[in-house]
Amino acid sequence: MTGWQFAAFLGCVALATCAQSITGFAMALILLGLASLFDLAPLPDVANVATVLSLASAVIALRGAGRSPDWAIWKPTVSGSVFGYGAGVALMAWLNANVVTVLRLLLGVVVLACAAIVLLRTEPLARRSSRWSFRGFGFVSGVLGGLFSASGPPLVYQYYRQPVTLDVVRDTLVAALATGSLIRLAMVVPAGQFTLRSLLLCAVSLPLAMALTWWLRRHPPKWRRETVLKIVCGLLGITGVGLIGPAVRALAG
Repeated sequence: MTGWQFAAFLGCVALATCAQSITGFAMALILLGLASLFDLAPLPDVANVATVLSLASAVIALRGAGRSPDWAIWKPTVSGSVFGYGAGVALMAWLNANVVTVLRLLLGVVVLACAAIVLLRTEPLARRSSRWSFRGFGFVSGVLGGLFSASGPPLVYQYYRQPVTLDVVRDTLVAALATGSLIRLAMVVPAGQFTLRSLLLCAVSLPLAMALTWWLRRHPPKWRRETVLKIVCGLLGITGVGLIGPAVRALAG
């Protein structure tokens, strides 16, 4: 990486961390989308960095007393996501080795789809979804997590519709995402897909991300959450279009 690419990557980490701290999601989507849009580093390496940063954020979020994950929701989600992560990691390795343009196109589509899903206003369900429903959403989440370390949006959509308290939803979501990050690391490290470049980028990104998280927890911005949500989704939309356009032109040519 050149000097400007390194600095730009840290800027993307800072932006993604701020979005994650304010909204609770979108770190991986923003980091991968911007890093790919500006061709700062290979997608597998950026996905590894996003996994480590997301895991560290989850550990901080679950610290302390009074946490209340719903393990009856967590268990089927994780059981489904294990298979999804296996499929996603394998697909990432194959696409990156054979058709990088298709990988960028797929990332662009995922970014746009996730932005749309997050903006959807869903009514709470009258009854809790079935275990098979959680397994299904866990599988989809795992595929996106294995591919791009972006497992959050399917679970955000599924969990926030459940007839449980907001604190339980948030804690269960954080626990599921943290478990997913561990699953992904357990797959990519033994397979040799966690490269020296990934390790270096993690080493320089983690202190920045943790410092920003610490600062924003003590000095939260006064913006309305809805406003921040629209800004983040707008950024995701622009990033998705920026990824899809060149990829389509390259495939058409």
